[in-house]
Order: sequence, then structure tokens, then C-alpha cells
Amino acid sequence: MDKNLEDTQDSRTRAGFVAVIGAPNAGKSTLVNQLVGAKVSIVTHKVQTTRARVLGIALRGESQIALIDTPGIFTPKRRLDRAMVSAAWDGAGDADAVLLVVDATTGFEGEVETILNGLRKAGYGPRDPDDEGTGGRRALLALNKVDAVKRPALLALADRAQRTGMFSDIFMISALTGDGVGDLADHLAGLMPLGPWLYPEDQLSDMPQRLLAAEVVREKLYLNVHQEVPYALTVETESWEPRKDGSAKVEAVIYVERESQRSIILGKGGQRIKRIGQAAREELAEMLEHPVHLFLFVKVRDGWQDDPERYRTWNLDFNV
Repeated sequence: MDKNLEDTQDSRTRAGFVAVIGAPNAGKSTLVNQLVGAKVSIVTHKVQTTRARVLGIALRGESQIALIDTPGIFTPKRRLDRAMVSAAWDGAGDADAVLLVVDATTGFEGEVETILNGLRKAGYGPRDPDDEGTGGRRALLALNKVDAVKRPALLALADRAQRTGMFSDIFMISALTGDGVGDLADHLAGLMPLGPWLYPEDQLSDMPQRLLAAEVVREKLYLNVHQEVPYALTVETESWEPRKDGSAKVEAVIYVERESQRSIILGKGGQRIKRIGQAAREELAEMLEHPVHLFLFVKVRDGWQDDPERYRTWNLDFNV
């Protein structure tokens, strides 16, 4: 804990962690960005965009809320899938509060039911009278994308959620527009434990710059390539060189599994990779508030998903 932080705060301050969990594409990352007031987690329309836990730091009055944006929880098939789902549940276990985000347009079917079962196993829901050690914990529920659902359907969803006994509070929000997010932020702020802030006031995330660059490039790739290609690639920042003029030279490598995928990313005459690089460079410059000279390379590395080093970069458990 930074002594300077303690010196500038009094007994009214609060700080803690909130794990934001949910199925893929529920809007978790969009909500975290909205709560923080800045982009700290990449967002695309594709499922499983978030691969590792991302920390976004929000301020609300005297409270500092560290939001753990976790990978979407789904039925894993690959090693990477298992590691991502494990990271999501680990994030929930480490937090002061758990916020389940549910896409109101799809409701509680499919993966959401799997998540509810996981919460039950973790002790969320009504206390079992025959077992004093189980149940009794409560999570928060955010029904997202409510602007796309008619009110009777929303009320039915809220009623179903209430009957599970798992949720202390239910919020109806639109993470995209911000509707209802202020009330949710106020509630989260009040749940944080009393104590000094954990991070400097101007810090928005704990993501290292190298990982940030790789994530921004991956976001632009997800927005520009389709079908199986986004899930067959990874991005690594090989070098980050600050320059005397305040800019930075960044070199990143995009790894794919097959030569055909490399050709897709490059595009005809290299036009697609040029477009991806330009979009990533502009966003990085805006986020970092200084010019960025970004150089992208595309290489084939069959089996990168079975390389333990990749998992260490994302803070994922290779052996899960």
C-alpha cells in the first residue's frame, strides 16, 4: 500500500474488488468500460473476446471499485477454453462482491444456467437447513441490453432471478448507453469495505503496456477477420521502445496456426493488415496520449495454444 495514498485519505474511504462474470457476449467488458469511464477492456461483437482477467478501476464518491472483467463462462472444449473459464471462477472467488451480467435478450438459458449452477456450488443461494456450511451468500445481477426487451419480458426475467434466492439486488441496465449504470455504481460503491484506496487516483487499470498493445491489436483483428480465424490467433508484443520525442516504437507479432490464416490476415496486397495496424495505432495513441509507431508481423506457429509461455503472459493456468 502506497504511504502517500494513506496520508491523503481518511476513515470514510472504501476500496474493494468486484468480479464481473457472465456468459460470452453478455456485455461484461462494455459495462466495465462504462463504469470506469474509459476503455480498459477490448470489446467486439464476437464471443470469447476477453481471454484473461482485466482490472478496471472506477471511482464513485469516496469509494474505489476494482472491477475484475473475467472471461466469459461457457462449456470449455480446448485447453485455452478451460484456462479462461477457470480464470473467471478464480476472479469470483477473490472478490468482495460478485456481479453476474446477463443478456436480457437471451435470458437464463444455455451457459447462464451453467453459471447459476456454479454459483450454487460456491455457496450462493438459500441456506441449506440440513448443512450449515452451504448457501447463504448473495450475488448481484445486472440484466443488460434492457433497451432491446419489452417490459413484461424483463419483469418475468427479474421474477425468475428473484426466485433463485441467489441475488441480493437486481439492476436493469444498458451497458452500451449507460442507462441504469449510475445506480449500479452507487450500489457497488456502498458495498466496498472501509479502508484506504488500493491504487492511485488517476490509475484506470493494472494492465502492462505491452499487454495493452497486444490486446488492442487483437481487438482490431477480431473486427476484421471472421469465422474460425479470430480463435486461431494470438498477439504478442515483442518490443516497446520509448523515443526521445515522447513517442514509442512498438513491434507486435500475430501468431496463427496455418498459412491459409496468415494469408487471410494479410489480405490482398497486404491491405487488411495495413488497415488493422492503422486502427490499432490510432487507438493506442489515444489511450496512451502520445504517438505510437506500430509494426505488425504475421507468423505461423502451429500449436501455440499448447505453449505454457502464452498462458503465463495472460496469467492463465496452463495445467487446469
